[in-house]
Amino acid sequence: MQSNRLGWILLAPTLAILGLFGVVPFVYVIWVSFHQWNPFAANPEMIFNGAENFRRLVFDAGFLASLGVTAAFVFFAVLSELILGYFLAQAFMKDFPGKAFFRTIHTLPLIMAPIIVGSVWKLMTTPSIGIIPHLLDSWFGYDLNIGQSAVAAFIVTVIMDVWHWTPLVTLTMIAALVSLPPDPFEQAQIDGAGKRQIFWHITLPMIAPAVVATVFIRLMDALRTVDEVLMLTGGGPGSATRYVGVHIFKEVFPRTNYGYGSAVSVIVLYLTIVVCWLLYVSMLAPRNTKKD
Repeated sequence: MQSNRLGWILLAPTLAILGLFGVVPFVYVIWVSFHQWNPFAANPEMIFNGAENFRRLVFDAGFLASLGVTAAFVFFAVLSELILGYFLAQAFMKDFPGKAFFRTIHTLPLIMAPIIVGSVWKLMTTPSIGIIPHLLDSWFGYDLNIGQSAVAAFIVTVIMDVWHWTPLVTLTMIAALVSLPPDPFEQAQIDGAGKRQIFWHITLPMIAPAVVATVFIRLMDALRTVDEVLMLTGGGPGSATRYVGVHIFKEVFPRTNYGYGSAVSVIVLYLTIVVCWLLYVSMLAPRNTKKD
């Protein structure tokens, strides 16, 4: 009993900070979402309008379009990061000259702030001075201009996200692979199983919890991508890269529509929770059932 009391006393500062900076702002955003509020208008008071903001977003073509491009962005970015991260993890587990140097270089993007990443990629993709348009034009005769081509802008934002966050996936995959016991793999090799069979029937099921956790982290991060895309494309051309995070930013700050922006944030959080739950049920629930 005394031990439990001591534990709660030690946790109290952390719980207080989480409540102050996590729960209180979340409750406040929900409260604002039921109001029409522009703090910079002639009448800055909140006007309660019930569920009008939520009704409005259901018929908002801009919001629905942002959901579509966000879903495509999350799918291609997260899937690419998982595949590249796994193969890089397998490579870094082997010994080769300069291994420590390459692992250090590989993880450098993680220490860069998203706004810096967007600025760097903006410089690299500017047609007049960027190295990427120059190389594409010299090697393949392709004129890259993300300010005019919607497809090119979308692809570049995906590649930028993959470049920034693949090292995180690599580190989690290395941690998962290192923790695997060698006995099942040795037995499978003795039984004549091939590399593909070992991967699908032994490696993947054993690292599934790490894969799901990594997908959750990257899914939540990708859904709230703002800084990088704003710096690189500004959400354009048109609405090609106006992802949900960018859509919320433009509703809240340039248009100062805090009530509607809060409603969109609440809905996006709800959709994120639903998607994560569906991923958990589809990937881990059958595995837990087999164990039982």
